[in-house]
Amino acid sequence: MAFAVLGLPLGVLGGVYAVAVLYAGALLSLTVLGLPFVAAALIGARRIGGLHRQLVGRLLGEQIAVPPPSARPSGVLARGRAVLTDPVAWRALLYLLLRLPLGALGFLTAVGLPLSSVWLAGFPLWARLLEPGPRAVDWLDVAGPPVGLAVLAAVPAALRALSRANRALARALLGPVRSQQRVRELELARATLLAENTDRLRQLERDLHDGTQAQLVALAITLSLADDALGDPEASGGGAGSSAGASASAGASAGADLGRLRTLVDRARGQTDDTITGLRRLTRGIHPVALDGGLAEAMPGLTATSPVPVTLRLDLRERPAEAIERAVYFCAAELLTNVAKHSGARTAELTASAVDGRVRLTVRDDGRGGASIGAGTGLAGLAERLAAVDGRLRVDSPPGGPTAVTAELPSRL
Repeated sequence: MAFAVLGLPLGVLGGVYAVAVLYAGALLSLTVLGLPFVAAALIGARRIGGLHRQLVGRLLGEQIAVPPPSARPSGVLARGRAVLTDPVAWRALLYLLLRLPLGALGFLTAVGLPLSSVWLAGFPLWARLLEPGPRAVDWLDVAGPPVGLAVLAAVPAALRALSRANRALARALLGPVRSQQRVRELELARATLLAENTDRLRQLERDLHDGTQAQLVALAITLSLADDALGDPEASGGGAGSSAGASASAGASAGADLGRLRTLVDRARGQTDDTITGLRRLTRGIHPVALDGGLAEAMPGLTATSPVPVTLRLDLRERPAEAIERAVYFCAAELLTNVAKHSGARTAELTASAVDGRVRLTVRDDGRGGASIGAGTGLAGLAERLAAVDGRLRVDSPPGGPTAVTAELPSRL
């Protein structure tokens, strides 16, 4: 309502500004003042567009991304050319021009319709107040009240429709240009990917240093002890008279060394198994071996290890690029982990399709719901990882469930 009431004066001011700029710019285009005037007017239109963007955010709740600042190259001519070719400024000028009829329509809806409905609903009373004395009942006396009430009832719906139109216009013309928005998304995705890779390399280094390296050192020590146990015992005495006692002592020593050697070998075998397990875990985090055969072979193994029973549905008519497959695999693993840890679900369903150049992964569960991006379930990081490969993550999880998380990616980068 407030936006509709303020829309008329703001729309008139903005529309007059836009018309004056276009009219004066056309008149001055044949003079040396034409281009400087248009450049200054475009700077003003950009700033006025920023005020309208804030107004739309506060009164209509539509948060629009702020466009990047205009380029400021060195040199007067270069700077003037940058202003004259700034798409954000031209779009803001177009917004001011289109805002005028929308503002007038909004004011008419917010103020004119309620007043007219009151007049129609009370027409018999107003007629008798304006014309005292007896008068014949005409069709307005009969049709006025119901028509007035119908108009009054239609005001909220009309205001909502105009609000949607104003939000759509602001989104289309006051935000960043699609190419600029795309560049910003790619820059953010690249920064996220670089940070993620850096963290992963650091984690890999810590795991190798603290885990695998320590296990290999312990294995080397165990093998060294085993080698000492295999060494020949020093000869103690050499006479024939002491041969029987020496043989008995040597037999006892050999039995003790054999038991110690068996213990060391068992320990070395266990350390070797632990090291192999650790190396498999590290290499699985870098590139899952199961993906060598594609998602069709990797997904069944992934769902089979889930603590929650998972129904798998695959429609992989084409094989995506390796980077996309890896992103989909890790996304599925993270979502299934979330199902097991946070959802309280009894069953889940994983659906994956690769058709017509698009890959879609959906994980549904019958849990408690309430999941959202940024709610501490790792979905925010997952969305950033998907954005790095031009993917999108959607979450549909009403309180009480069920939950459906869908990831959509291109099959090729």
